[in-house]
Amino acid sequence: MSKSSAQYSQYPQHHPHDHGRAFQRRAAVAAAAAIPLPATDDAYTIVHAGKQVRFGPVMFWIVVGTVVLLGLWSAATATYFAFRDDVLTRLIARQAEMQYAYEDRIAELRAKVDRTTSRQLLDQEQFDQKLDQIMKRQTALESRATALGAMPDVTGSIPRAAPQRGEASQSTPKPSPISDTVIFVAPPDREARLESRAPTVAAPPTHQFAKNHGFDNVLVRLTTSLDQVERRQMAALSAVEEGMDSRMRRMRGVVSDLGLNLASLEAAVPRTAMGGPFVPVKLTANAGPFEKQLSRINTTRAEMDRLNRTLALVPYRKPVIGEVEFTSGFGVRSDPFLGRPAMHTGLDFRAATGDPVRVTANGKVVSAGWSGGYGRMVEVDHGNGLSTRYGHLSEINVKVGETVKIGQVVGLVGSTGRSTGPHLHYETRIEGEAVDPQKFLRAGVRLSAG
Repeated sequence: MSKSSAQYSQYPQHHPHDHGRAFQRRAAVAAAAAIPLPATDDAYTIVHAGKQVRFGPVMFWIVVGTVVLLGLWSAATATYFAFRDDVLTRLIARQAEMQYAYEDRIAELRAKVDRTTSRQLLDQEQFDQKLDQIMKRQTALESRATALGAMPDVTGSIPRAAPQRGEASQSTPKPSPISDTVIFVAPPDREARLESRAPTVAAPPTHQFAKNHGFDNVLVRLTTSLDQVERRQMAALSAVEEGMDSRMRRMRGVVSDLGLNLASLEAAVPRTAMGGPFVPVKLTANAGPFEKQLSRINTTRAEMDRLNRTLALVPYRKPVIGEVEFTSGFGVRSDPFLGRPAMHTGLDFRAATGDPVRVTANGKVVSAGWSGGYGRMVEVDHGNGLSTRYGHLSEINVKVGETVKIGQVVGLVGSTGRSTGPHLHYETRIEGEAVDPQKFLRAGVRLSAG
């Protein structure tokens, strides 16, 4: 390859006047073409098999660049295939590492969710248990309140609450003066006071989870409220028991003070139509203080009922209604007709003609008619040697052999027989002997106290 100048011309200059030299010049040109020309800076010549190929500088460098690029590409390809396994291994390892990390993260999140779910389930179970205990306790307190409300007020030991505005005209009905120590009317508000005052609880569904401490606070407030209700119920029950015990002592004391035999009085009580199998009273093994105390009260109440039936045969009540005013007492006095000392065997009650006279105890009429100085008189046998007489009546309303009850009207006040004016002559007798009626009346006042 050789480089030639750009100013070199392959063809000779032709002139019109050189026609004779044409052949010689052609021969000279052919000879010159056969001789290699010197290289120039502007072109590249490649000689191969006697032929010359000339390249310009641009084409030359294009060829050189192409060859270099092909060499580099071959080297890169060889390098790639030489290290391809290592690259793939690293790529696979990195992909596996990322996958393992992702799986570990998923497992950690799943474990966290499982722990949270387990904790929620445990909290839900504890919440349901607490709520169930509170509901059972509230049910028990409501049952206790029902038992207290159904209990008859036989003691009057629980005071009536202060009347509210507008209730001044509404007073508790008073028992009959004849039987004020036997018939006891419960105040209208008693049952209301003994009812549970716990607020009505709208229990959430058991499947609802207590997400915050608000539910715990509600449970604490409910427990506190139920504790207060239970304390009030226990206090009311204790008051009832104390009142019953006090009345039982007074009833036994009255029988003892009157010199009566309690066993004989109980034997004289007429039996009513009752029956049924005997079922002993027993408490369950898990009975609490309330149930035990309620059982004692029920036992005491049964005994009190028996004593009340017994004392229904004792004439300790007043035979007339209203304030008691005696015109003459029991014992020695000056006879109103003769003016001489005489024994007065009863009490004279001031009353107006026609006022009702009531029997002071249960019994049977053994006399009803005119009886000497008594005028019209009614005598009632109360059993066990006790009897009462009602004299100077203007009218008799019962017959001999008739059974009478406490407070029943046996006649009307009058002034028949040895009498100076309308009044009631009232006697109490034990085994036919007259005793001071005031002794029985004082026993009645004692029983009605408290």
